[in-house]
Formats: sequence, structure tokens, C-alpha cells
Amino acid sequence: MEHELTIKGRAYVAGIYEHPTRHAPDKSIAQLHAEVARGAIEDAGLSKNDVDGYFLSGDAPGGTWPMVDYLGLKVRHIDSTDTGGSSYIIQLGHAAEAIAAGKCSVALITLAGKPRTGHSPVRSPGAEADFEAAYGATTHNAYGMCAMRHMHDYGTTAEQLAWIKVAASHHAQYNPHALLKDVVTVEDVVNSPMISDPLHRLDCCVVTDGGGALIVTSPEIARSLKNPLVRLIGHGEALKGPNGGKDFDLTYSAGVWSGPRAFEEAGVTPKDIKYASIYDSFTITVLMQLEDLGFCAKGQGGRFVADGNLISGVGKLPFNTDGGGLCSNHPVNRGGMTKIIEAVRQLRGEAHPKVQVKNCDLAIAHGTGGLLGVRHAASTAILERV
Repeated sequence: MEHELTIKGRAYVAGIYEHPTRHAPDKSIAQLHAEVARGAIEDAGLSKNDVDGYFLSGDAPGGTWPMVDYLGLKVRHIDSTDTGGSSYIIQLGHAAEAIAAGKCSVALITLAGKPRTGHSPVRSPGAEADFEAAYGATTHNAYGMCAMRHMHDYGTTAEQLAWIKVAASHHAQYNPHALLKDVVTVEDVVNSPMISDPLHRLDCCVVTDGGGALIVTSPEIARSLKNPLVRLIGHGEALKGPNGGKDFDLTYSAGVWSGPRAFEEAGVTPKDIKYASIYDSFTITVLMQLEDLGFCAKGQGGRFVADGNLISGVGKLPFNTDGGGLCSNHPVNRGGMTKIIEAVRQLRGEAHPKVQVKNCDLAIAHGTGGLLGVRHAASTAILERV
């Protein structure tokens, strides 16, 4: 029974779609959801009537039943797990679980929003608010604390962090939809305005309207469709928090648990990965996750990312070849969806020729949601071209 209880190879990503817009003052959030859903369904070569499972998160206006009704779906399985930016990588695993259990056979996952021209999803105060709100934590200073601590403990430098932005910009120049297309240098990054010491403006992700969607199917349905076959072979999810201050280490993320779980289920190691989609809300986010996932030892992330090691065609580990959240797209301030989409593009051989990884048959998509310096969720997906 232990060998049967796995999602390895039980679900395929059959359709993907990333909305081309980064600025949508003329569209509602529900309309953006509908447009990305249609795009993914059409990419898969299916129809709306084929969808029997719907997976959404906190960005969907009104939640499950209003969106199912708005999209005109008739589903027999729903899931509304919300873990911020990692929700969609978690939902990919949940969709695979549902398909493996026979709860649905064609799952739709959507993300959409317009924080650039509208508003972000409203989050009710958490249980921690009465104890922490007085200290003024923000997204930027929570990540700034992680960067400062990593520098203190391991000697990481601002210049090393800057190489992550430089790599993303080298890729973004080939993406016609990227918000920031200009290639930047290490000097550009470290000389940009300080936002939250030691993070500069160019260490931070973009803010964009838009969204994306996935169609996840059973193996039988995927094989009947036109797209190259991409299957999920490993998945992990985990949570991390300060535990009332009793276990508060700013130098690692929940990826230290979600990553090994995904690699174990997939039966592969970090050395086998040809392409990496890594959540990039800030440059420090990427560096810490690369360490936590096992691509380098803890404390060695600065050396690992330096000197173009993340640039496709130059370095050992091509990452975020669409430009990522640092340069291209971070819709609804949630970057997990686009990480999956670009990983699938690479596995299909559909990335831009200038950044396409040769013989790309194994990829990882990893994300975090929440605040890295406080409490957050992480999810890891290992995808394989069949």
C-alpha cells in the first residue's frame, strides 16, 4: 500500500496560460480569471465542459461558489486552499491527489488580480496580530531581516544578491510581456535606492496586474491531447513559523522540508534538475530557497548565484527564464503560478530560443507564501517531460 499511495506520474499538466497584460485598469478581477481559464483550456485542446475540478485561492473574488458560477463550470471537486504565493504549487499537488483518488479528471487552477491598478485580496488579521502588529512588520522589512541575518551568519554580500536580479534581467530581455526588459548590472542593483536595509529597490519584485491558469489531467486524457507530455512526479508542502519565538531562525525557509519530500517522491536529486523556477519576491528569497532545496550548502548561496551561474546558457542552473517576479510578472503579489507555467514551457521546449535549456527533461517549481521572515508556507513540485 505504501508504494501505491503516491501521486508520482498520476497527473499531467496539459494546459498552461499566462495573461500577457501587466496593467489592466479596464478589466475586473473575475474577468481576468475567466480569460486565463479560457487560455489554459484552449491550450490543452479541451472545452469548459470537460472541467470537473476547480482549484482556486484567496485571489478569487467571492471564493468558490461565486467563481464556479461566474465561469459556468459544472464540477464535482473543489479546493480553495490559500497559502499566499505558494498556493498554486500546493494546488498542483492537490489536483494530482484528487485525480489519483478519482475525484476529478480535468482540474482547472486559476490565479488573477490587479494590485497595480486595483486592490490586493483582503486578508483578515491572523492569530498573531495582537502580539506582533505593534512592532510594525512589513513585507519589505521582514525579508530585509532575513537578508541581514544571512549576511551576518555567512558573509553573504549585496553584490552576490544582485547577481540574482542580473540573471533575471538577462532572461527578461527576451520576454515581450515582461514589465522590466532592460538588462541590469550588479552596480545598477547595489546603487538603486535602499528600501529595507540591505535590500535595494532592484532586489524587490515587480507589482503587476494579470494572472495565469493550469489544466491538470489524468494520464489517459493527457495522452489523447496534442501538447508534449509533462507530468508531476514529486510534490511537497510545509509550513514554518517562529513558534512563539522558541524556534526563530531567519536563515532558512520551509523549503528545507517541502523540497526533500518532493525529491524523495520523484526519486531524483537536485543534481538531476535541468531548470529551476524559484520564487523571487526578493533576491534573498531565491538565495535561501536554493540552499534549502539542496542546490548548494547552507551559507554557500552567495557564491552559488554569483558570476552568472543562474543565467541560461552561461551558468550551471538556469532559473526563471521568463524574467520571473523580479523583472516580468508577479500577479496579485503571488508568484507561484508563473513558476509552474515557465517550468512547463521549458519542458515542452517552448521557452524563448535564447533562454531555452537544451535537453530539458526535468524541472523544479518552488514557491513560498506569507512572510519569509515570520511565518509562511512552501511548496515544491518536480516536473518531468515524458
